[in-house]
Amino acid sequence: MSIQEQIKEVVTTHRVVLFMKGSKQFPQCGFSARAVQILQAAGCEDFVTVNVLENDEVRQGIKEYSDWPTIPQLYIGGEFIGGSDIMMEMFEAGELQEALKA
Repeated sequence: MSIQEQIKEVVTTHRVVLFMKGSKQFPQCGFSARAVQILQAAGCEDFVTVNVLENDEVRQGIKEYSDWPTIPQLYIGGEFIGGSDIMMEMFEAGELQEALKA
C-alpha cells in the first residue's frame, strides 16, 4: 500500500483527523498545540491525531495528498479543512463547530 493510500485510508476511516507534530497529549510545535486547543474549544474530543514526526514518509506524503505545504492539517469527513490559521478563522465564525456537527 502506498503512503498516499495509507493517508487516504486514515482520513476516510476516521471522522476527524489532525495530522500534527506530536500528539494531542503532547504537541511538539505551537501550531499543532493551537490546532488541538481549537478542536477542543469547538467541543471535539474524539479526534484522531497522526504524529508526522514519527514517519518522514507521512510527513512528506500528507503535504502532497492535500497539496498544502504546512503541518498541522485537519480533515473532517475525509475532506481537507486547512491548518491552524484557517481552523481559527472558522472557529471564530462558528463554521468549524458547524462542520464538526455535520
